[in-house]
Amino acid sequence: MKGMLKNLYKYRFLLQEIVRKNVKLQYRNSVLGIFWTFLQPLMTTIVLVLVFGNIFGRNLGALVNYPIYLLCGRLLYEFFTQSTKRAMRSITLSASVIKKVYVPKYIYPLSNVMSSFVTFAISLLVLVAFLAYYLIFTDTLLRLTPYILLVFVPLIILLILCIGIGLILSTLEVFFRDIEYLYDVFCMLLFYLTPIFYSVETLKLSKPIAMALMANPLYSIVSMFRSCVLYGEMWNWNWFYYSLGFAVLSVVVGSLLFWRKQDKFILHI
Repeated sequence: MKGMLKNLYKYRFLLQEIVRKNVKLQYRNSVLGIFWTFLQPLMTTIVLVLVFGNIFGRNLGALVNYPIYLLCGRLLYEFFTQSTKRAMRSITLSASVIKKVYVPKYIYPLSNVMSSFVTFAISLLVLVAFLAYYLIFTDTLLRLTPYILLVFVPLIILLILCIGIGLILSTLEVFFRDIEYLYDVFCMLLFYLTPIFYSVETLKLSKPIAMALMANPLYSIVSMFRSCVLYGEMWNWNWFYYSLGFAVLSVVVGSLLFWRKQDKFILHI
């Protein structure tokens, strides 16, 4: 771990360049370009509100504002899935470079997660626009409080989690290409296990099922984010400890797995 951190500092400028390149290439051939980082979450949120609003958005006293509630969950989930998928394919897609030039191999999954985080940060402008609209033009229960300044905490925890999961997936992908298809199924399952368009409390689930849903680290991270943005209150500290512990553990496991297997990558890519 110490050696990896030293190499990371040594190659920090290369990491910055790869992140910048990834962001530019992501929308290179599209007409609207990087504007899609704003337009895509806006369109998906509108669709989800139209589909699920009448079902799960009726109890506004509990959810305060359903479009904001849904958007908070959707943005964080989208960043997690997109960043981990890109990190998963990073080693195999960079095979030609890895065979010719020495660069610490963990730079590739890390740069993909970081570039996804940049586009995710831009997409948060959609959330800012929604907040401004409802606060200025509507009579809503939504209120901004000083707790919104803590919104960076769940975002950092989510970034750490994505790095750890990305390292694990990128290692597994080299040796087991089927992991790519299995992970697509898992992400679809995760969408329904994460309270994006529904609330665990309002569904009145049995305690064992509710506890199972809460075991998902994205539940704690999304709930912390909503506490700051939507409810204007301090989060439950159990969410903080659980999500941070899970994220740090994923980084430790991912780093160890990646470090032990990286010398064998060349034999399989």
